[in-house]
Amino acid sequence: MKSAKRLNPLDWTFLAGESGETMMMVGALMPFSPPPDADESLLRRLMDEVRADARACPPWNYKLRFPNLLAHPLQRWVEDDHFDVEYHIRRSALPSPGDERELGILVSRLHSNRLDFQRPPWEVHFIEGLEGGRFAIYFKVHHALVDGYTGIRLLSNSLSSSPDEHDTPMFFSIAQKARTARADKAPREPTLDLLMRLAREQVDTSQTITRALKDTVMGAWKPEKARDPALKAPMQAPKSILNQKISRNRRFATQQFSLERLKRVAKAHGGTLNDLVLALCATALRRLLGELDALPAEPLTAMLPVNVRPKDDPGGGNAVGAIIASLATDIAEPQARFRAIIASTAAAKAQLAGMTRNGILQYGALLMAPLLLARVPGTVGRIRPAFNLVISNVPGPTRPLYFRGFKLDAYYPLSIPMHGYGLNITVVSYGDQLNFGFIGCRDGLPHLQRLAVYSKAALDELDGDTSA
Repeated sequence: MKSAKRLNPLDWTFLAGESGETMMMVGALMPFSPPPDADESLLRRLMDEVRADARACPPWNYKLRFPNLLAHPLQRWVEDDHFDVEYHIRRSALPSPGDERELGILVSRLHSNRLDFQRPPWEVHFIEGLEGGRFAIYFKVHHALVDGYTGIRLLSNSLSSSPDEHDTPMFFSIAQKARTARADKAPREPTLDLLMRLAREQVDTSQTITRALKDTVMGAWKPEKARDPALKAPMQAPKSILNQKISRNRRFATQQFSLERLKRVAKAHGGTLNDLVLALCATALRRLLGELDALPAEPLTAMLPVNVRPKDDPGGGNAVGAIIASLATDIAEPQARFRAIIASTAAAKAQLAGMTRNGILQYGALLMAPLLLARVPGTVGRIRPAFNLVISNVPGPTRPLYFRGFKLDAYYPLSIPMHGYGLNITVVSYGDQLNFGFIGCRDGLPHLQRLAVYSKAALDELDGDTSA
């Protein structure tokens, strides 16, 4: 082994959470359209090229030092001296001409299989046979090696902004630039004054978090007339078919919307783009669960990773926190449902507004802590879930991208269902589009693909209201 890299605590947690049913991997589906002079032999030649140049750069050549004991306390990444590129890069085909449904079925099956921890934990599948001369790339990687945001950035950097570039290298062969330490981040001597100041910051942070949790949790249990119905707390979500034990089988569905249209509809109803994303998901879930006779009387809630600017942020950066918001699935009228969602996200974000950056991060971690209960035998399905599902919005490439002359049509994300939380919805922006990826337990949530269809109907409904 040439070198080793320690796992940080969060990466270790993702490894510790791995099981036969809860596979802690994220992925992407990227369909491409051909240029007028498309090279029909592209994928065959690409595989020949891969075999001829079998090198991989960090982190793509990292494997686990203890692959048979994922939660080993001394676990670390080590370079794979026997990296086998043909194992990681694969070529698949649909019965031609393949349609979007057949592509979704194939990707669902591919995402139902665990990664091999004896090797670097990632795979890429080139999928040909799509109608119109199109092909797709399906990519998956363990979250401990690369998170979703970093994965998008690394994949995007391996694509070209020009359709005329035909020698784009594969992402795994591109060396990542090392970050240089900023002058203002240089280590400081641990003087007494500095230690006292840090201690005061920690006390202030703890007091802020304590007040926020008290307001949230205690507010949820106040008498109905006295509490803020818009503010949702952990463990306040209703039991539902989304919150059971899951199998390893996955179902994946996609949807794509115009960003301009989404922003216009959101503004017309007095909400943000994220509010509208929640409203579309809420309406789709209300309709599907209603058809399955499984819609709870209480509103479903969602955990949302959010970018916020705390009071101590001088600008130029974002902090990532987490909030819990109502999806108002108990409200039948779409406009009223949307207004309730807007009120819920506003109330949750207002709590974060007075926190420091560290406070926001720690508060988010505390909101996520109930997820650990799902790993305690006998708890899933018997106690209230911390929330019903996760809905994430991740920024993606802002300009059109190409691979060997083929244009990237969309970037559909795949995230992580887990025991007690069998549905995950992630959206990624690409150019002037917003791409939805619905991933869930095939056995626990029948007809999951209908969520994609129903989300489009939900937008048409709200858009019709603005033009009426």
